[in-house]
Amino acid sequence: MVKHYVTTINIMSRAFVNEDERLEVPFVPPRADLPRGVTNYVTPAGLEALLKEKEDLLTELKTWNEGDEHGKLNAVKVLNIKLQQLEERIVTAQVINHEEQDKSEVRFGSTVLLQIGKSKKTRQLQIVGVDEANLREGKIAFTSPLGELLMNKKVGERAILKLEHGESVFKVLEIN
Repeated sequence: MVKHYVTTINIMSRAFVNEDERLEVPFVPPRADLPRGVTNYVTPAGLEALLKEKEDLLTELKTWNEGDEHGKLNAVKVLNIKLQQLEERIVTAQVINHEEQDKSEVRFGSTVLLQIGKSKKTRQLQIVGVDEANLREGKIAFTSPLGELLMNKKVGERAILKLEHGESVFKVLEIN
């Protein structure tokens, strides 16, 4: 009889749960990958961008006031998660000012003009932090395979990127 009573209570208690009040934790995509143990290098412009992003998120958090209560709670959760991820990046950021570095070889922050393969085709890329990387803007992360290969190369040296079906060769033409 006790067993039946407990089962009945569990069923009844479930009946009084408001399904709309149970909020799921929203999915927030993680920031760009920074491997564990790797220093979070950023350029001065990269740190400025992180701080601006934080300011924008804080402004959005303060002014968020549209939609139903459920929508507000989810939006606030998402913003708080983003702020937490961003704050971790800002706190761990180690700013590297490229202007103060030796430009005789590729370093973090360098802008490099590369010859691609044997063709006359060239591409200019800047080695930046993981949060700054944007291939459309010609910025690659220092942790990317090509970024790692280019580090410490000098003008005239080649970086060979091994691919699934062969390899790509990049010759360093200029370092700025």
